[in-house]
Amino acid sequence: MMAAALRGSLVTLAKGLSGARLQPLCARSLGLSSSQNVSESPPARADSTFKVTMVPGDGVGPELMTAVKEVFKAADVPVEFEEFHLSEVQNMASEEKLDEVLTSMKNNRVAIKGKIHTPMEYKGELASYEMRLRRKLDLFANVVHVNSLPGYSTRHNNLDLVIIREQTEGEYSSLEHESVTGVVECLKIITREKSRRIAKFAFDYATKKGRSKVTAVHKANIMKLADGLFLQSCAEVAELYPKIKYENIIIDNCCMQLVQNPYQFDVLVMPNLYGNIIDNLAAGLVGGAGVVPGESYSAEYAVFETGARHPFAQAVGRNIANPTAMLLSASNMLRHLNLEYHSNMVSEAVKKVIKQGKVKTRDLGGYSTTSDFVRAVVANLRHRTV
Repeated sequence: MMAAALRGSLVTLAKGLSGARLQPLCARSLGLSSSQNVSESPPARADSTFKVTMVPGDGVGPELMTAVKEVFKAADVPVEFEEFHLSEVQNMASEEKLDEVLTSMKNNRVAIKGKIHTPMEYKGELASYEMRLRRKLDLFANVVHVNSLPGYSTRHNNLDLVIIREQTEGEYSSLEHESVTGVVECLKIITREKSRRIAKFAFDYATKKGRSKVTAVHKANIMKLADGLFLQSCAEVAELYPKIKYENIIIDNCCMQLVQNPYQFDVLVMPNLYGNIIDNLAAGLVGGAGVVPGESYSAEYAVFETGARHPFAQAVGRNIANPTAMLLSASNMLRHLNLEYHSNMVSEAVKKVIKQGKVKTRDLGGYSTTSDFVRAVVANLRHRTV
């Protein structure tokens, strides 16, 4: 009787809590929930849904988010989106809108977003809305898993490497000024605290994911103090993980090695600008910006987005964008929420469409539309009614 009463009390308590808060913070902060021992049968229907903040962004972002919503609806995913439109190029950006997005993200702790395009013109504010979001949420770790997709052949097949980028300081500190006419100084900020934090994140990631090597990417031969501090911090943290092999490589050599022999790398960790460059280079190795998912983490929040951030403005309204990267990011988000069954259902459907090779968007050498691809994914969902 007492056991039954206790179970009833726990169920009542669980129902009263937001689903997004039921997952332990340690698992949420790194997004490292295990995918082992996943049941093939669907879970019992949830009594409530997970609330997730959605920011479509610019370019084809809104179209990609529509694809996510259509697939989620067909898969009966228990997620409810709170959608906010934030754009610096469409006059949809203001302090009020930014605060609304931040409030929603802080409440839900999980978000999915498209690229918020940053105009190159200086209009009195150096920090973009994208950067301000990262700083206010302290989204210090950007993770991009570069993985070859079976069925789409590239110069290097069977790639499997991870790029971890510190994205709250470095060259993107928004500290620029014109000291005298015609002379601009741009400050790069590197701190021991944040360098050690991203290094620890990388080694923790490697440990939890069963990876064997972490490589620090730097330019300490030229920026002896700034990148020297980053490199020293990584080496200090590496000593705490004797089972993980540690190496370092200069950024320019890293670019060449990635093109020539990317198989030598496992997990790469680097400061902000280098990560931005390497993310895009590595995405090109497996098919481009349309196929690589990404995510950003703080100690409390997780934001899921494409790995190579491009608005693809020239494709707006043409129904030609590849939704693979955003759908895989959405799948990773579901895994982060411990919705393993739905996560696997979505990712397997996407990968099956690519492997079959019958429906290809233009970036993959085909003529199919975004809508064609989404319909094919929906048709391949292994959904079982509960």
